[in-house]
Amino acid sequence: MTTRVLAAGDLFVRNRLFIDALRAAAPGDLEFAELTLPWPVEPFGRVAEVDEASGTEERLIEALRGARICVTQMAPLTRRVLEACPDLELFGISRGGPVNANLEAATEHGVAVCYAPGRNAGATAEHTLALILAAVRRIPQTHADLVAGQWRGDYYRYEDVGVELLGSTVGLVGCGAVGRRVARMLAALGVKVLVHDPYLDGLGDLADVAELVPLDDLLARAQIVSLHARATPQTTGMIGAAQIAAMAPGSIIVNCARGSLLDYEAACDAVESGHLFAAAFDVFPEEPIPAGSRLLTTPNVIVTPHLAGASKQTAANAARIIAEDVGRHLRGEPILHCANPGALTMPRPA
Repeated sequence: MTTRVLAAGDLFVRNRLFIDALRAAAPGDLEFAELTLPWPVEPFGRVAEVDEASGTEERLIEALRGARICVTQMAPLTRRVLEACPDLELFGISRGGPVNANLEAATEHGVAVCYAPGRNAGATAEHTLALILAAVRRIPQTHADLVAGQWRGDYYRYEDVGVELLGSTVGLVGCGAVGRRVARMLAALGVKVLVHDPYLDGLGDLADVAELVPLDDLLARAQIVSLHARATPQTTGMIGAAQIAAMAPGSIIVNCARGSLLDYEAACDAVESGHLFAAAFDVFPEEPIPAGSRLLTTPNVIVTPHLAGASKQTAANAARIIAEDVGRHLRGEPILHCANPGALTMPRPA
Protein backbone atom coordinates (compact mmCIF):
# COMPACT_ATOMS: atom_id res chain seq x y z
CA MET A 1 0.00 0.00 0.00
CA THR A 2 1.24 3.48 -0.88
CA THR A 3 1.72 5.86 2.04
CA ARG A 4 1.37 9.53 1.27
CA VAL A 5 3.87 11.68 3.18
CA LEU A 6 4.07 15.46 3.30
CA ALA A 7 7.58 16.84 3.65
CA ALA A 8 6.99 20.36 5.01
CA GLY A 9 10.59 21.49 5.25
CA ASP A 10 12.06 24.96 5.32
CA LEU A 11 15.27 26.71 4.31
CA PHE A 12 17.31 24.89 6.97
CA VAL A 13 15.90 21.36 7.25
CA ARG A 14 15.32 20.95 3.54
CA ASN A 15 12.70 18.69 2.00
CA ARG A 16 15.40 16.69 0.24
CA LEU A 17 16.92 15.82 3.64
CA PHE A 18 13.56 14.51 4.87
CA ILE A 19 12.88 12.57 1.69
CA ASP A 20 16.34 10.99 1.50
CA ALA A 21 16.19 10.02 5.18
CA LEU A 22 12.70 8.53 4.80
CA ARG A 23 13.71 6.48 1.80
CA ALA A 24 16.58 5.04 3.83
CA ALA A 25 14.66 4.40 7.05
CA ALA A 26 11.01 3.75 6.18
CA PRO A 27 9.65 0.59 4.53
CA GLY A 28 7.11 0.33 1.76
CA ASP A 29 5.99 2.53 -1.07
CA LEU A 30 6.09 6.20 -0.10
CA GLU A 31 4.49 8.95 -2.14
CA PHE A 32 5.79 12.42 -1.32
CA ALA A 33 4.18 15.82 -1.41
CA GLU A 34 6.24 18.88 -0.59
CA LEU A 35 5.66 22.22 1.11
CA THR A 36 8.49 24.70 1.74
CA LEU A 37 8.09 27.03 4.71
CA PRO A 38 9.83 30.44 4.80
CA TRP A 39 11.81 30.05 8.05
CA PRO A 40 14.52 31.30 8.75
CA VAL A 41 14.25 34.08 6.15
CA GLU A 42 10.97 34.94 7.85
CA PRO A 43 11.04 34.60 11.67
CA PHE A 44 8.88 31.96 13.31
CA GLY A 45 6.02 33.10 15.51
CA ARG A 46 2.72 32.10 17.04
CA VAL A 47 0.18 30.51 14.70
CA ALA A 48 -3.28 30.13 16.23
CA GLU A 49 -2.68 28.34 19.54
CA VAL A 50 0.88 27.03 18.92
CA ASP A 51 4.25 28.73 19.38
CA GLU A 52 7.36 29.08 17.21
CA ALA A 53 5.75 27.99 13.96
CA SER A 54 6.21 28.97 10.31
CA GLY A 55 3.67 29.11 7.51
CA THR A 56 -0.10 29.18 7.74
CA GLU A 57 -2.84 26.75 8.67
CA GLU A 58 -4.41 27.20 5.24
CA ARG A 59 -1.30 26.20 3.29
CA LEU A 60 -0.65 23.22 5.55
CA ILE A 61 -4.22 21.96 5.32
CA GLU A 62 -4.10 22.11 1.52
CA ALA A 63 -0.74 20.32 1.36
CA LEU A 64 -1.82 17.61 3.83
CA ARG A 65 -4.81 16.38 1.82
CA GLY A 66 -4.63 12.58 1.77
CA ALA A 67 -1.37 12.45 3.76
CA ARG A 68 -1.01 9.93 6.59
CA ILE A 69 2.32 11.33 7.74
CA CYS A 70 3.84 14.80 7.92
CA VAL A 71 7.50 15.51 8.61
CA THR A 72 8.46 19.09 9.36
CA GLN A 73 10.42 21.40 11.60
CA MET A 74 8.14 24.41 11.86
CA ALA A 75 4.68 23.68 10.41
CA PRO A 76 1.81 24.47 12.83
CA LEU A 77 -0.14 21.45 14.06
CA THR A 78 -3.23 23.23 15.37
CA ARG A 79 -6.70 22.04 16.26
CA ARG A 80 -7.99 23.48 12.99
CA VAL A 81 -5.38 21.56 10.98
CA LEU A 82 -6.22 18.33 12.81
CA GLU A 83 -9.95 18.74 12.23
CA ALA A 84 -9.38 19.36 8.50
CA CYS A 85 -6.99 16.42 7.96
CA PRO A 86 -8.65 13.15 9.09
CA ASP A 87 -6.12 10.94 7.25
CA LEU A 88 -3.21 12.25 9.33
CA GLU A 89 -1.84 9.72 11.86
CA LEU A 90 1.78 10.78 12.54
CA PHE A 91 3.27 14.27 12.74
CA GLY A 92 7.06 14.34 12.99
CA ILE A 93 8.70 17.54 14.31
CA SER A 94 12.44 17.64 13.74
CA ARG A 95 13.18 19.78 16.80
CA GLY A 96 14.26 19.17 20.36
CA GLY A 97 10.69 19.76 21.53
CA PRO A 98 7.24 19.82 19.83
CA VAL A 99 6.43 23.45 20.63
CA ASN A 100 4.62 23.97 17.31
CA ALA A 101 2.05 21.23 18.02
CA ASN A 102 -1.16 21.26 20.02
CA LEU A 103 -0.49 17.97 21.79
CA GLU A 104 -3.86 17.85 23.54
CA ALA A 105 -5.75 18.19 20.26
CA ALA A 106 -3.41 15.77 18.51
CA THR A 107 -4.08 13.15 21.18
CA GLU A 108 -7.85 13.67 20.89
CA HIS A 109 -7.57 13.06 17.14
CA GLY A 110 -5.34 9.99 17.53
CA VAL A 111 -2.38 11.69 15.84
CA ALA A 112 0.97 10.75 17.34
CA VAL A 113 3.60 13.51 17.50
CA CYS A 114 7.27 12.60 17.50
CA TYR A 115 10.26 14.91 17.83
CA ALA A 116 14.08 14.88 17.62
CA PRO A 117 15.84 15.30 20.97
CA GLY A 118 19.59 15.84 20.75
CA ARG A 119 19.54 16.75 17.06
CA ASN A 120 21.72 19.87 17.57
CA ALA A 121 23.67 18.79 20.64
CA GLY A 122 27.02 18.65 18.86
CA ALA A 123 26.64 22.03 17.16
CA THR A 124 25.37 23.73 20.31
CA ALA A 125 28.19 22.29 22.40
CA GLU A 126 30.77 23.57 19.90
CA HIS A 127 29.15 27.01 19.82
CA THR A 128 29.18 27.11 23.61
CA LEU A 129 32.90 26.38 23.63
CA ALA A 130 33.44 29.02 20.94
CA LEU A 131 31.63 31.65 23.03
CA ILE A 132 33.59 30.69 26.13
CA LEU A 133 36.87 31.14 24.25
CA ALA A 134 35.68 34.36 22.61
CA ALA A 135 34.76 35.81 26.00
CA VAL A 136 37.92 34.66 27.79
CA ARG A 137 40.22 35.98 25.07
CA ARG A 138 38.07 39.00 24.13
CA ILE A 139 38.20 38.02 20.48
CA PRO A 140 35.25 40.11 19.18
CA GLN A 141 36.46 43.29 20.89
CA THR A 142 40.08 42.98 19.81
CA HIS A 143 39.05 42.12 16.25
CA ALA A 144 36.77 45.16 16.07
CA ASP A 145 39.49 47.44 17.46
CA LEU A 146 42.05 46.17 14.97
CA VAL A 147 39.69 46.54 12.00
CA ALA A 148 39.00 50.09 13.19
CA GLY A 149 42.72 50.85 13.05
CA GLN A 150 43.52 50.53 16.75
CA TRP A 151 46.40 48.33 17.88
CA ARG A 152 45.28 47.79 21.47
CA GLY A 153 48.40 46.61 23.22
CA ASP A 154 46.88 47.84 26.47
CA TYR A 155 44.70 44.72 26.49
CA TYR A 156 47.88 43.00 27.71
CA ARG A 157 47.56 44.67 31.11
CA TYR A 158 47.13 42.13 33.89
CA GLU A 159 43.72 43.52 34.86
CA ASP A 160 42.43 43.17 31.30
CA VAL A 161 43.55 39.66 30.39
CA GLY A 162 41.40 36.61 30.92
CA VAL A 163 42.15 33.17 32.30
CA GLU A 164 43.31 30.11 30.41
CA LEU A 165 40.91 27.20 30.31
CA LEU A 166 43.66 24.83 31.38
CA GLY A 167 43.37 24.55 35.14
CA SER A 168 40.26 26.72 35.40
CA THR A 169 36.86 25.70 36.79
CA VAL A 170 33.71 25.80 34.65
CA GLY A 171 30.22 25.21 36.04
CA LEU A 172 27.47 23.75 33.86
CA VAL A 173 23.89 24.43 34.95
CA GLY A 174 21.99 21.56 33.36
CA CYS A 175 23.50 18.39 31.97
CA GLY A 176 21.43 17.01 29.15
CA ALA A 177 22.65 16.11 25.67
CA VAL A 178 24.41 19.47 25.16
CA GLY A 179 25.80 19.83 28.67
CA ARG A 180 27.33 16.37 28.58
CA ARG A 181 29.18 17.14 25.35
CA VAL A 182 30.41 20.46 26.73
CA ALA A 183 31.66 18.68 29.84
CA ARG A 184 33.69 16.24 27.74
CA MET A 185 35.15 19.03 25.57
CA LEU A 186 36.17 21.09 28.57
CA ALA A 187 37.66 18.14 30.41
CA ALA A 188 39.83 17.43 27.36
CA LEU A 189 41.19 20.98 27.70
CA GLY A 190 42.21 20.42 31.31
CA VAL A 191 39.20 22.13 32.90
CA LYS A 192 37.72 21.22 36.28
CA VAL A 193 34.03 20.72 35.46
CA LEU A 194 31.24 21.25 37.98
CA VAL A 195 27.65 20.23 37.17
CA HIS A 196 24.37 21.24 38.76
CA ASP A 197 21.28 19.36 37.61
CA PRO A 198 18.52 18.55 40.13
CA TYR A 199 17.16 15.83 37.83
CA LEU A 200 20.34 13.76 38.07
CA ASP A 201 21.06 11.25 40.83
CA GLY A 202 24.60 10.86 39.53
CA LEU A 203 26.81 11.66 36.56
CA GLY A 204 27.14 8.16 35.15
CA ASP A 205 29.83 8.07 32.48
CA LEU A 206 30.74 11.70 33.29
CA ALA A 207 31.82 10.81 36.83
CA ASP A 208 35.44 10.63 35.69
CA VAL A 209 35.45 14.22 34.34
CA ALA A 210 32.92 16.20 36.40
CA GLU A 211 31.60 16.78 39.90
CA LEU A 212 27.87 17.05 40.72
CA VAL A 213 27.30 19.96 43.12
CA PRO A 214 24.54 22.23 44.47
CA LEU A 215 23.94 25.45 42.54
CA ASP A 216 25.32 27.69 45.29
CA ASP A 217 28.56 25.70 45.35
CA LEU A 218 28.87 25.88 41.57
CA LEU A 219 28.36 29.65 41.47
CA ALA A 220 30.93 30.24 44.20
CA ARG A 221 33.64 28.02 42.70
CA ALA A 222 33.34 28.43 38.92
CA GLN A 223 35.24 31.05 36.93
CA ILE A 224 32.91 30.42 34.01
CA VAL A 225 29.21 29.47 34.29
CA SER A 226 27.43 28.04 31.24
CA LEU A 227 23.67 27.45 31.14
CA HIS A 228 22.25 24.25 29.62
CA ALA A 229 18.86 23.78 31.31
CA ARG A 230 15.55 23.44 29.48
CA ALA A 231 12.94 26.18 29.70
CA THR A 232 10.35 25.17 32.27
CA PRO A 233 8.34 27.04 34.92
CA GLN A 234 10.89 25.80 37.46
CA THR A 235 13.93 27.12 35.54
CA THR A 236 12.49 30.50 34.51
CA GLY A 237 14.68 33.21 36.03
CA MET A 238 16.82 30.68 37.85
CA ILE A 239 19.92 32.88 37.41
CA GLY A 240 19.02 36.35 38.66
CA ALA A 241 20.79 39.22 40.35
CA ALA A 242 21.39 37.25 43.56
CA GLN A 243 22.94 34.30 41.75
CA ILE A 244 25.14 36.57 39.62
CA ALA A 245 26.28 38.41 42.74
CA ALA A 246 27.24 35.04 44.23
CA MET A 247 29.60 34.35 41.32
CA ALA A 248 33.29 35.04 41.84
CA PRO A 249 34.50 38.53 40.84
CA GLY A 250 35.91 38.49 37.30
CA SER A 251 33.94 35.44 36.21
CA ILE A 252 32.04 34.88 32.96
CA ILE A 253 28.48 33.73 32.19
CA VAL A 254 27.43 32.03 28.93
CA ASN A 255 23.94 31.09 27.74
CA CYS A 256 23.27 28.99 24.65
CA ALA A 257 20.17 27.34 26.12
CA ARG A 258 17.05 29.50 26.58
CA GLY A 259 16.60 33.19 27.23
CA SER A 260 14.11 32.60 30.04
CA LEU A 261 16.78 31.13 32.32
CA LEU A 262 18.63 34.39 32.97
CA ASP A 263 18.03 37.97 34.13
CA TYR A 264 19.83 39.82 31.32
CA GLU A 265 19.52 43.21 32.95
CA ALA A 266 21.32 41.87 36.01
CA ALA A 267 23.98 40.33 33.77
CA CYS A 268 24.57 43.66 31.97
CA ASP A 269 24.76 45.42 35.34
CA ALA A 270 27.38 42.96 36.54
CA VAL A 271 29.50 43.33 33.39
CA GLU A 272 29.30 47.13 33.52
CA SER A 273 30.32 47.18 37.19
CA GLY A 274 33.24 44.84 36.53
CA HIS A 275 31.87 42.08 38.75
CA LEU A 276 31.70 39.91 35.63
CA PHE A 277 34.67 39.91 33.26
CA ALA A 278 32.39 39.18 30.29
CA ALA A 279 29.15 37.54 29.17
CA ALA A 280 28.29 35.68 25.98
CA PHE A 281 24.77 34.88 24.78
CA ASP A 282 23.13 33.10 21.85
CA VAL A 283 19.56 33.23 23.23
CA PHE A 284 17.49 36.12 24.52
CA PRO A 285 14.21 36.91 26.29
CA GLU A 286 13.01 38.69 23.13
CA GLU A 287 14.14 37.68 19.65
CA PRO A 288 15.23 39.50 17.57
CA ILE A 289 16.94 41.70 20.17
CA PRO A 290 15.08 45.05 20.25
CA ALA A 291 16.88 48.13 19.00
CA GLY A 292 18.36 50.04 21.91
CA SER A 293 18.81 46.96 24.08
CA ARG A 294 21.69 47.12 26.52
CA LEU A 295 22.81 43.76 25.17
CA LEU A 296 23.94 45.57 22.02
CA THR A 297 25.90 48.31 23.77
CA THR A 298 27.33 46.90 27.00
CA PRO A 299 31.10 46.41 26.62
CA ASN A 300 32.34 42.82 26.99
CA VAL A 301 28.93 41.33 26.17
CA ILE A 302 29.13 39.02 23.13
CA VAL A 303 25.94 38.15 21.26
CA THR A 304 25.09 35.80 18.39
CA PRO A 305 21.60 35.52 16.83
CA HIS A 306 20.33 32.17 18.20
CA LEU A 307 22.33 30.05 15.81
CA ALA A 308 24.25 27.73 18.14
CA GLY A 309 22.48 24.74 16.62
CA ALA A 310 23.00 25.84 13.01
CA SER A 311 25.08 23.24 11.21
CA LYS A 312 24.62 20.95 8.24
CA GLN A 313 24.92 18.00 10.61
CA THR A 314 22.06 19.34 12.75
CA ALA A 315 19.76 19.51 9.74
CA ALA A 316 20.72 15.99 8.66
CA ASN A 317 20.37 14.63 12.21
CA ALA A 318 16.93 16.21 12.55
CA ALA A 319 15.66 14.54 9.37
CA ARG A 320 17.23 11.18 10.27
CA ILE A 321 15.80 11.02 13.80
CA ILE A 322 12.30 11.75 12.54
CA ALA A 323 12.62 9.35 9.60
CA GLU A 324 13.64 6.55 11.94
CA ASP A 325 10.49 7.05 14.01
CA VAL A 326 8.39 7.12 10.84
CA GLY A 327 9.98 3.79 9.93
CA ARG A 328 9.11 2.35 13.34
CA HIS A 329 5.54 3.55 12.98
CA LEU A 330 5.10 1.98 9.56
CA ARG A 331 6.56 -1.33 10.79
CA GLY A 332 4.19 -1.34 13.76
CA GLU A 333 7.01 -0.82 16.26
CA PRO A 334 6.94 1.59 19.23
CA ILE A 335 7.83 5.18 18.37
CA LEU A 336 11.03 6.09 20.24
CA HIS A 337 10.42 9.83 20.69
CA CYS A 338 6.65 10.18 21.06
CA ALA A 339 5.46 13.38 22.76
CA ASN A 340 1.86 12.18 23.28
CA PRO A 341 1.80 8.39 23.72
CA GLY A 342 -1.89 8.58 24.61
CA ALA A 343 -2.63 9.16 20.92
CA LEU A 344 -1.44 5.65 20.12
CA THR A 345 -4.41 4.13 21.96
CA MET A 346 -7.05 6.45 20.53
CA PRO A 347 -9.39 5.01 17.87
CA ARG A 348 -8.66 6.21 14.38
CA PRO A 349 -11.44 7.71 12.20
CA ALA A 350 -13.28 5.07 10.14
